[in-house]
Amino acid sequence: MPHLTLNNGVKMPLLGLGTYQLLGKECQRAVTDALEVGYRLIDTAQYYNNESNVGAAIKESSIDRKELFVVTKLRSGKNVASSIEESLERLQSDYIDLLLIHWVMGNDLEIYKIMEEYYKKGKLKAIGLSNFYDANYFNIINNCEIKPQAIQQEMHVLYQNKQRRLQYQKDEIALMAWSPFGAGRENIFKNPVLLKIGEKYGKTAAQVILRFLVQNNIVAIPKTSKKERMQENINIFDFSLDTQDLDTIATLDRGKSLFGWYS
Repeated sequence: MPHLTLNNGVKMPLLGLGTYQLLGKECQRAVTDALEVGYRLIDTAQYYNNESNVGAAIKESSIDRKELFVVTKLRSGKNVASSIEESLERLQSDYIDLLLIHWVMGNDLEIYKIMEEYYKKGKLKAIGLSNFYDANYFNIINNCEIKPQAIQQEMHVLYQNKQRRLQYQKDEIALMAWSPFGAGRENIFKNPVLLKIGEKYGKTAAQVILRFLVQNNIVAIPKTSKKERMQENINIFDFSLDTQDLDTIATLDRGKSLFGWYS
């Protein structure tokens, strides 16, 4: 699995499994299937109420924990230290590969300072933000001791966040795309531009979408509970989009969030 090297030297896979709305045994089975298919990055969150299922699947697998990259997110700005410890317990792990603040909470710098302390202890291998924009983003960047290693935001071919991507690149912060398919909205899988490009490479529109992201060094975390979809999604590292196709896909950007987070 190709990877990115974060600004602290930690390596993060370019593709992972998103687990939003996957609960209980369905979540555990999905993570087990993903690991069997070849995924090594699993994205969860306290808000998803499935950290324990993710942890159980990882524990039951025969894969060395050091080969995996687990991402989770804080849901609240209260009792942050206890919250981190609880995530570690649910995930059945001595450390978390990447911990993010899930969204702006008001006391974000205070939260981040506690995350920095856990980073120094080695319990967090990387730290970062999710759904932070502009002023809230710079509040952390300008006042932190340890620069965030990653930020997770809405990102897909219809909302490419080009200006912010340049900022993250300048700040040496890796970008992760949640909902890289835009939740299937706007008939994205039947987009004629994507279908035509897919025909050229013998790939589906979904594979073209993911390839566009990872080829731009954006970590994609598509969600699915179907093993055949996991296989389809991971089968994107045997081809590269040429410059013309990259430029064509770039024109699909509408410059507006599909989910109302920000524009």
